[in-house]
Amino acid sequence: MALLPAAVPALRAENLSKRFSTTLAVDDLSLTVPTGEVFGFLGPNGAGKSTTIRLLLGLLRPTHGAAWIFDDPVADVARAHRHLAYVPADVALWPAFTGQECLDLLAGVGPGTDLAYRDELVARFGLEPGRRARTYSTGNRQKVALVAAFATRAPLLVLDEPTSGLDPLMEREFRRCIAEAAERGQTVFLSSHKLVEVEAVCSRVGILRTGRLVEVAGLEELRRLRRTEVTVDLSRPAPRLRGLADLPGVTDLRWASGLQFTLSLVGPPGPVLRALGETDVARIDVREPSLEEIFLDYYGEVSA
Repeated sequence: MALLPAAVPALRAENLSKRFSTTLAVDDLSLTVPTGEVFGFLGPNGAGKSTTIRLLLGLLRPTHGAAWIFDDPVADVARAHRHLAYVPADVALWPAFTGQECLDLLAGVGPGTDLAYRDELVARFGLEPGRRARTYSTGNRQKVALVAAFATRAPLLVLDEPTSGLDPLMEREFRRCIAEAAERGQTVFLSSHKLVEVEAVCSRVGILRTGRLVEVAGLEELRRLRRTEVTVDLSRPAPRLRGLADLPGVTDLRWASGLQFTLSLVGPPGPVLRALGETDVARIDVREPSLEEIFLDYYGEVSA
């Protein structure tokens, strides 16, 4: 695999904007992804992630701004795409081709493919390459695209919501492939609305909301977004639990009655569990809020 110099950013955007009629889909986005980084592009559904990716790849013309792939302007699509493999959010294959024929065709137009590794990935993802693409489910079409991308030796992998059709076992395999790509020195740009997925594989993230890049952060900064909502029903009143609000990581303690309360928890649950262990708990419910809820809570209403 011919990796490009580390001093050259894998991906760079300056003041990138895209307007569709009266809708500003991407608003003045500037971003640099260094070579060799696994970068997460995070945001709730509808935030503008796919539109941004199409701009970054030259598949849409920006209203304003510019982007580069390893210093090649994406306006020259053929030149820029020599350096990358792309998995779109909605994978479309040639319906009359078998999965194997699709893989062979994709290998022929890419920047080089490790065929032995591709065969290994076919087995690991449980893909049936002899079937016609028209018979594939959404998840199997996704597998074909992922196998083709991970087997390529392109220095940049751009993955847009790549696990949307995969079951949990295949999601685990996907994360393993990301780690292997990083070990080879490939740059990965991973767009997702799944906080847990991005946190598991990325070293740095950009957070998009309503078309605006509201933050670029490392994992430590990302983890402050993680919170758990806990609802507790008590068998009998426990006045000393009113002091839960003073425990580390506890926010937004709300009592619905003398026997039920909810709280938000960031960080280790140990102090809260120890406090609850000294009371008569009838039921406890733990829920991770959706990414949209987290964004609304953390950033508030951010207009485009």
